[in-house]
Amino acid sequence: MSLWSFSSGDKQIGKLKCRQRGPEGFVWLNRQTRQRDHSRRPCQAQKRFHHVIETPEPGKWELSGYEAAVPITEKSNPLTQDLDKANAEKIVQLLGQCDAEIFQEEGQAMPAYQQLYNESVLTTMVQVAGKVQEVLKEPDGGLVVLSGGGTSGRMAFLMSVSFNQLMKGLGQKPLYTYLIAGGDRSVVASGEGTEDSALHGIEELKKLAAGKKRVIVTGISAGLSEPFVVGQMDYCMDNTAVFLPVLVGFNPVNMARNGPIEDWSSTFWQVAERMQKMQEKQEAFVLNPAVRPEGLSGSSRMKGGSATKILLETLLLAAHKTVDRGIAASQRCLLEILRTFERAHKVTYSQSSEIATLMKQVSTSLEKKGRVHLVGWQTLGIIAVMDGVECIHNFGADFRDIRGFLIGDHRDMFNQKAELINQGPQFTFSQEDFLTSILPSLTEIDTVIFIFTPDDNLTEVQTLVEQVKEKTSNIQAPAHSTVGQSLRAPLKKLFPSIINIMWPLLFFEYEGNFIQKFQRELSTKWVLNTVSTEAHVLLGKILQNHMLDLRIGNSKLFWRALALLQRFSGQSKARCIESLLQAIHFPQPLTDEIPAAPISRHIHAAQEKEQVIPVALLSLPFRCSVPAARACVAAAPSVCEAVRTAPAGPGRKRGADPREGRAARGAVKRAAGRRETGPGRGHSPGEPGPPAALGGAEDFLLSGGLFLFLTQWFPPSPAYSDLRNKMNVLFWKGDAQGVSRTRYVVGGGGVPRADSGL
Repeated sequence: MSLWSFSSGDKQIGKLKCRQRGPEGFVWLNRQTRQRDHSRRPCQAQKRFHHVIETPEPGKWELSGYEAAVPITEKSNPLTQDLDKANAEKIVQLLGQCDAEIFQEEGQAMPAYQQLYNESVLTTMVQVAGKVQEVLKEPDGGLVVLSGGGTSGRMAFLMSVSFNQLMKGLGQKPLYTYLIAGGDRSVVASGEGTEDSALHGIEELKKLAAGKKRVIVTGISAGLSEPFVVGQMDYCMDNTAVFLPVLVGFNPVNMARNGPIEDWSSTFWQVAERMQKMQEKQEAFVLNPAVRPEGLSGSSRMKGGSATKILLETLLLAAHKTVDRGIAASQRCLLEILRTFERAHKVTYSQSSEIATLMKQVSTSLEKKGRVHLVGWQTLGIIAVMDGVECIHNFGADFRDIRGFLIGDHRDMFNQKAELINQGPQFTFSQEDFLTSILPSLTEIDTVIFIFTPDDNLTEVQTLVEQVKEKTSNIQAPAHSTVGQSLRAPLKKLFPSIINIMWPLLFFEYEGNFIQKFQRELSTKWVLNTVSTEAHVLLGKILQNHMLDLRIGNSKLFWRALALLQRFSGQSKARCIESLLQAIHFPQPLTDEIPAAPISRHIHAAQEKEQVIPVALLSLPFRCSVPAARACVAAAPSVCEAVRTAPAGPGRKRGADPREGRAARGAVKRAAGRRETGPGRGHSPGEPGPPAALGGAEDFLLSGGLFLFLTQWFPPSPAYSDLRNKMNVLFWKGDAQGVSRTRYVVGGGGVPRADSGL
């Protein structure tokens, strides 16, 4: 029997008819036009499964030498390596392609990593679904726990809410709960620092599972790196009479973090290795398909969060569907559900131009120092809250810049709702909060995005839209509806434009309502992630496809920050650590005690600082002071512009951008009061090139902005003289045709002088 609730042959309901086509999927027929939808045909002849969407072929990232020392979840995706140069339409296209990679099969020529449709992954999913069925059959004393930190914890919260709603609708006792590092406060506010304690994770699990007989604990860590999760997995393996640990992530086990954890004796890699061995006896499970690198390097809120939702909702829904029929879950059942998520991708990105328009509106508000408010009904409101919260640590954003609000009853959603009462403006997220704190202060430069479906209270939606429109005309709406549904005309007229996301009918039994609910949530997540990412690209927060201004809130982000410094400066790891710690701990002197301190001390200090990475990056080439680097960042239009105009500009080669060359040349002329000489393209053989200390292996162009910065912030002093004597800095000036052969040497008194002695 198919997961769809009709047997072989045709099933006709309303205006649509669906003909079953066996295990490969379904062909949708429009009763009126009799036009076939061929979107379910196989995309590539060599693919093992018939896909709903076109999935990219394996690419550069799979080659063994590509960023070999970097885990998949931290690699730079070749698709988006020029994301910071793309316009809105191109950004939607690129991020849509990255999301499609979730459904990619492993390469035929080089099957380096197992991916979502891999036989072993599907087999493990079936086995875990079977374990969930055992708890569903004997619910007394049973519990299913979804656990994680940051995005993973928020996704655990969302899924536990959804599956408890499903069970209540079937008249069953809810069996799902969640754990998030930092507790319920971390659902609605940024609290990534609490992910770093393994003991905290274990204590929270013990309290939640007290008195239970059988507990399935699904620990979610996209990069296989979170101490909060690894402690729980280790504890479960030591107590298999009660606990069954399931680890979900998107790196191979050999790429799991192998660094020490401050309050635990094992590394993540050691725990994951142990779980793999215990999987042979089905006493533990590891589900870790590779879904290719993130479109925004390391940003697991995007593809990692989406893949977590797809994988676990597929597995859990299959368990519920089949247990009701008294049969075991199967790969066929999983594949049918996975195809509905592929269709969600197709439906969502069919609205690419409308999404790009929304992106431009959001960017305009933020550029004008306005605010963006995401107002969603029911679980779409949870997605809105998640997106707003995650901008804080990903982009160094203020919590007021992009904020989400949940409209609807949420009394039964949280474990400890008392944690959220009277906690200050950073923890506001409810309908009441929006009406009392946000609505009165809205201005014309603010944007409000409404996210709803025709199944929501449209009278309530219309009333709120009318109230907002009295304050600002910048209102938008991604509105989900199903074929045959339509919004009321008075509501539609309130919006200048609506992203109308139309879903085909699905002929399921009760669980079918939840498949469509899951599709709408995933679609909303993709839209909001794309919009908020693009907005910060245009705000100069993204360099190539890297988050340059991320806030260092936990150990994972600390090491990511260090990797960014190494990538973009070409300096040694030791030198980058020194610069990072200086930026974090300033004005405290960098004594021998600080580098020897636990990493938690650095993270605690970094949480209070802004623009740590740009400041550290600017201070690297010339060992300038933190105040000088901060002044340079403050004077630039954006943090990325400050770094782009530095001598060691990331990935910058001579003549790479003629506009930058002209700007740099003009600024240098003005600063030095002299024209360059010599038409040559770069230095001649035998001539010295730019010193390695300034750019590692990369050539560089001198920006006039940094040239002036050096002369302004290195006044005559013993320290300045020492710097000059040590480095005798060459300033190579680029232009549209090449690089001139005049050099500038920092002279006495902080005045640059031309030297044509090359």
